[in-house]
Amino acid sequence: MSSHVVIGVDVGGTFTDILALDEHSEEVRVFKIPSTREDQSIGFLEGILEVSKNVRDVGTVIHGTTVATNALLERKGAKTGIITTSGFRDVLEMRRRDRPTTWGLWGQFTPVVQRVDRLEVEERTLADGTVRVAVDLMEVERAAKTLLKNGCEAVCLFFINGYANPENEKKAAESLRKIWPNEHVSVATEILPEIREFERCSTTTLNAYLQPPVANYLARIEDRIKEKNKTTEILIVQSNGGVMSVETAKSRPIKTALSGPAAGVVAAREIASAAGFNNIITGDMGGTSFDVSLVANGQNMLTAQANIDFGMTIRTPMIEMTTIGAGGGSIAKIDKTGFLEIGPESAGSDPGPVCYGLGNTRPTVTDANLVLGRIDSRNPIGGKQDKLDTGAAITAIDEHIGASLGLSTYDAAEAIIKVANAKMGGAIRLISIERGYDPKQFALMPFGGGGALHSGAMMRDIGLGAAIVPRYPGVNSALGCVMSDLRHDEVRTMNLMLDELDCSHLKELIRTITESSKKLIERSKASFKSVKSVIELDMLYVGQSHSVSVPLTADINSLTIDTIRKSFIDVYSQNYSRPLSGIPIRILNLRISVIGVRPSVDLKILAKGNRAKKIEECILSEQKIYAEGTWHNAQIIDRLRLPEGSLIHGPALLVQGDATIYVDPKITARTDKFGNIIMTEEN
Repeated sequence: MSSHVVIGVDVGGTFTDILALDEHSEEVRVFKIPSTREDQSIGFLEGILEVSKNVRDVGTVIHGTTVATNALLERKGAKTGIITTSGFRDVLEMRRRDRPTTWGLWGQFTPVVQRVDRLEVEERTLADGTVRVAVDLMEVERAAKTLLKNGCEAVCLFFINGYANPENEKKAAESLRKIWPNEHVSVATEILPEIREFERCSTTTLNAYLQPPVANYLARIEDRIKEKNKTTEILIVQSNGGVMSVETAKSRPIKTALSGPAAGVVAAREIASAAGFNNIITGDMGGTSFDVSLVANGQNMLTAQANIDFGMTIRTPMIEMTTIGAGGGSIAKIDKTGFLEIGPESAGSDPGPVCYGLGNTRPTVTDANLVLGRIDSRNPIGGKQDKLDTGAAITAIDEHIGASLGLSTYDAAEAIIKVANAKMGGAIRLISIERGYDPKQFALMPFGGGGALHSGAMMRDIGLGAAIVPRYPGVNSALGCVMSDLRHDEVRTMNLMLDELDCSHLKELIRTITESSKKLIERSKASFKSVKSVIELDMLYVGQSHSVSVPLTADINSLTIDTIRKSFIDVYSQNYSRPLSGIPIRILNLRISVIGVRPSVDLKILAKGNRAKKIEECILSEQKIYAEGTWHNAQIIDRLRLPEGSLIHGPALLVQGDATIYVDPKITARTDKFGNIIMTEEN
């Protein structure tokens, strides 16, 4: 029997989102289920069983996970040890001499590996690659045995200047793996063979720290799926928006941090491009956080490095995102100065907002939206509640917010929303206006369960040109899982002057890395229709600290020092307005991304279904909505049945199983041929 169903699964802090695409019938099925925080694999399988009529038909499951991110933020990784060069045991703790509190000389930071488990061995490689002191393998073995005696489950092997010559690290790794009782050994030159010791040490250590929890989770996922269908292929979304095999994810879990939000941006870019929008700002509002990213000229913004939390630096290619604690479950409170504050504490999925009736008594953003009439209490998303408790939400808002501020229930609820909107607007300004982008040239694409409740306010407050709400906003990241390509990234430090470059050596290095990366992608056994490579050099002027990424031509045979110099000047001028004449240019790193392009998804199939012929057939009921200090009559409309070209004047609620869209007063919404809702301000 052929396996013709592809399923995307995004596990968030509050909901697990599932989207199934039947490639034969072109049927799309979606489902949201509260995340099972104690073991996310339980909700994972429940969701798959809900959307797949027959698991034997499921050919591929593509998964975006927050296991790595949560383990880092909550400090719930494995007990880890470090074996490093004599004199460098404190690299992880010294960082870049930054501090948790910017203004002041106080603040504490505790690294994920305590000092007693950071052990030194005699060895030394110089910056030019010369091995001054060969590694003492007996010392490596003694250090490993000490770490095991201390209860370490995973180990990081990090030698200074290993990127310049990995000989000592390779010998030590071979010896270490003979002693270590499991596969949780992370070697710096395998994880990040790149210059800068702190970033290399931090990334490798965090990879080791994540290996046991992520590998155990993925093993449970595999077991649960294989019990139902032994032939189903499982792929994991990376932070860069590509996917990789489970085998690779187990050994490189650091690449899965922020993988779920990254998948959402992938889907957003494709949906926007099909709808005629090349410039968008994505706003993924789930139950816990609000994640913002920018797509300019149809291209995702990628970054080579990110900080998950203070002192937790990860250097691996990822889609650039700004995250704040402003989700639907974010708790509203009055701080000690008497100001209204939203988040970062969240009610999550358990107990969830007050209106869920699961034990929480403190009001959340979702409770405020419900009290204002912007959520239909009879149609809650997620499928676990038959009806939301509006009365309980009112009581919580009155007790915790209204009484302290001297506001009525509805003004207090609107204050909660306005503060949440201000926080989200600040995150959007950070990645747009502060980087020189004009918001009028961009459309907002809100998704997640709560994003489309706030799109009108974001448009007005920031001056965005429009908003595009995708067909299934609540499971957009799950859709992105299905749409993501296979991808493998490699980096090599070159650290030489441009005029000293041996182009023949560079071309051979590119060929070698590209071929090995292609083989790694092919081992996943996933279907892809073509392979392409993205080749870049990190370059800078001598004396500078920060580099720019310079794309190289696909025809590597045509590379010369002059063509590389011209490319660098073009990119530098684009970023900083003008080049610097007379200053030598340095090449720092070579970066290569090999992408296995998966079969594309025809977005028109998302618009299929039982569509009505007239808007009037989609109207379910009416209810009052409170906005800007007054009440409005609003229609509640079945969004998925709206015919193409429908025009709706706010206020209105467009409801569906995975999200609610609030069309503000003086906002017009129309449907396009892909089933998207395009929102614009009325003149």
